[in-house]
Amino acid sequence: MNPVAVIGAGGWGTALANLMASKGRTVSLWGYEPKLIEALRETRVNTPFLPSVRLHDAVNPTANMAEAVDGADLILVVPPSKGMRGVAAGLAKVNPRGVLVSFTKGIEQGTGLRMSEILREALPQSPLGVLSGPSHAEEVAINMPTAVVLGCEDSDLAARVQLELNGPTFRVYTSTDLPGIELGGALKNIFAIAAGVSDGLGFGDNSKAALVTRALVELIRIGTALGGRKATFRGLSGIGDLMVTCFSRHSRNRAVGERVGKGETLEQIAGSMQMVAEGVPTALSAYECARKHGVETPIIDAVYGLLYEGKKPAEVLTEILSREPKPED
Repeated sequence: MNPVAVIGAGGWGTALANLMASKGRTVSLWGYEPKLIEALRETRVNTPFLPSVRLHDAVNPTANMAEAVDGADLILVVPPSKGMRGVAAGLAKVNPRGVLVSFTKGIEQGTGLRMSEILREALPQSPLGVLSGPSHAEEVAINMPTAVVLGCEDSDLAARVQLELNGPTFRVYTSTDLPGIELGGALKNIFAIAAGVSDGLGFGDNSKAALVTRALVELIRIGTALGGRKATFRGLSGIGDLMVTCFSRHSRNRAVGERVGKGETLEQIAGSMQMVAEGVPTALSAYECARKHGVETPIIDAVYGLLYEGKKPAEVLTEILSREPKPED
């Protein structure tokens, strides 16, 4: 079998590299930090991002992108959303021949582009898919049962990649709704920050259940305005990912929100975090998209206010609760 390339040596990339290696594939794991790659080669443990597992023997860490994709028929693209454009440009230079599958959850600031759209701009001839769903790397890495959804416009390609990724504890469904899958995975991170704020303020189950329910309404409202299908947001990449990210102890976005709710500033939080909380940049991108498309997004607006306008949790809470009463939509 041809090798697999994983582009991005964070926690997700490491978990995916091990997943593919466990299926009998040789895997190249590319990272842009030479020091991290050297440490991975020496210790076989990704201490900063996924210290709970040892790197599979069939995984080869490398900082050379051309080497990573050489001969690969499947390229899993997993950088932080802010790094996707640079990664896409790098991939275009080495001209990969395999199928690209984006696992990154985010929306580009300024352009409003999804991650697959950035890849498509740079690599217009490459077969392309996206994958999302409730899938914390910490649990995938230790083979806890996980279900995700793979999006490909070409159903035959989707079926082929599905077989490559599917495993005993990693169940892959398929869909042709790329926008919906990506938007669900990106936007839920903002709502997870809001859920964390609720936790940080000491609110209870009633508050959080109401918040997550209304978050789903808002997710569907803006997601469909941006091109996704309503049914997709009721599936794994919508409500599934929303639930796990709002409630899980593994959720970095929920943890950021909790710290905001307890009074910390974004600068204080960012300075103490090793890994990226994608909801922070996505809150800005989604706020821009909502304004552009004229979509009502009170929860996104509240998170944006907390992160980028210096508002206090009590202030945005008052704004949300004092809104005009309305029928449930």
